[in-house]
Amino acid sequence: MEHKIIKSKEEYKMAVDRLSSLMDAELGTPEGEELELLAYLISNYENERFPISLPDPVEAIKFRMEQQGLTQKELIPYLGSQSKVSEILNRKRPLTLTMIRNLHEGLEIPAEVLIQKAGAIIPDKHYDRDDFPFNEMFNHGYFPFFSGTLALAKQQAEECLEEFFSVFHGKQQSLALCKNSEGDVDKNALFAWQAQVLTKANQGAFPEFDPSSIGPEVMDKVVHLSTYTTGPLKAREFLASLGIPLIFLKHLPQTYLDGACFLSPEGRPVVGMTLRHDRQDNFWFTLLHELSHIYLHLMQGDDLVFADNTERVDSQCDGKEQEANKYCSDRLIPSEVWMQERDRLLSGAESSYIIGLAEKLNICPAIIAGRIRHEKGDYTLYDNMLGRGEVRILFGGAE
Repeated sequence: MEHKIIKSKEEYKMAVDRLSSLMDAELGTPEGEELELLAYLISNYENERFPISLPDPVEAIKFRMEQQGLTQKELIPYLGSQSKVSEILNRKRPLTLTMIRNLHEGLEIPAEVLIQKAGAIIPDKHYDRDDFPFNEMFNHGYFPFFSGTLALAKQQAEECLEEFFSVFHGKQQSLALCKNSEGDVDKNALFAWQAQVLTKANQGAFPEFDPSSIGPEVMDKVVHLSTYTTGPLKAREFLASLGIPLIFLKHLPQTYLDGACFLSPEGRPVVGMTLRHDRQDNFWFTLLHELSHIYLHLMQGDDLVFADNTERVDSQCDGKEQEANKYCSDRLIPSEVWMQERDRLLSGAESSYIIGLAEKLNICPAIIAGRIRHEKGDYTLYDNMLGRGEVRILFGGAE
C-alpha cells in the first residue's frame, strides 16, 4: 500500500486504522516497514496539528528548585534580589534576558521553556546598560516601544537596547570622528544618537535616492536657499525631494557633535544635525560639510559614519575631514571670490560691506561673517550677524 504525507482528518483516520491492523507486524518484513512509515507520518501530522505546549517558565523554575532543594534566597544570584525572586515566582514580574541567560546557564532550564518558543536560542549579550547614557536616552524618547517607567526600563535594559539598535539590521559602520578639544568623545553615545537619527529617518517617506543627484550644482542650490528667512526649512524639503533625510536631534552627553552623515543599511544617505549652536553660520557650514562628505566619500564607497564637530575642522582633523572642509568652504564662498576679498574682509570690513558681498553671491551674510571669525580666530567679531536663535525655532524648537 502506498502512503503519502497526511494532510486531512480523513487521511489521518485511515492511517491510524491501518496502523492498528499492523501492530503485530515483525521488523524487517514489508508489513514492519509499512508500520514504521505510518508511525512517522502520523507523528508528524500530530506534532503539526496538536503541538505539545511548553512548560510554564515559572513552574519550570519551581520544579528545578524542588529537584535541587533550592530556597528562594539561593535564586538571588540568578534573578538579582530577594524582591525580584518573589515577584518572579508570584508572576508579578516578567523574566528579563539577563535572568533567562542566568537560569539557563546556572540551572540548565531549557531556553525554549524560559522564552516560551520552540527551538528558541538565547541571544548573545551585545549591549550593556552601563555602556550607554541610558537615562538620557529614555528621557529623550529613544524607547517608544517601552511603556513602563525608567526604573522598569533599566531592569529590561538589554531588551530595550536590542530592540533599539535593531534599526541597523546588524550592519554597523565605523565612526570617523573629527578631533576636538572639548573632551573625550563617548563613542557609544554617538552610536546611540546615530541609531535614533536613523529611526527618525525611517519614519519619513522619501523617494529612492539617485547617487548621481548629489554634486556641486545641488550643493550650490542648497547654499542659495540660505538667503531665505526659512532657508533651513527649504533645505530640508529640497534634500527630502532627493531622497536624503535631514534629521534634527539633540546631542547626547559627551558627544560634542554638530552633525553627522552615514549610509542607512539600504544605502540611503542620512544627515543628522544637533543644532547645539543655534546660529545661521553654523547651520549652513555643518549642512554643507555633511553633504560634502556624502559627495566626496560616501558615494565613493567609504563605509563610515562621519561624526563632526564642525567648529574644529582644521589642522586637527584627518585627510577626509580636511577635504570636506575645503570643499564645503568653496561651495559656500567660491575660492576665487574669497582670495579677491580676503584682505578686505580680514582687515575689519564693515557690516554693510559684508551684506553687499552676500547679496552679490546670493548667500546669507552670516556665512561670510562666520568665515571671517574662523579665519581670524576671533569669535567676538560680527556677533550680531550670525543669526543667533533663528534656526531651531523654525523646527518647533527641534530636540
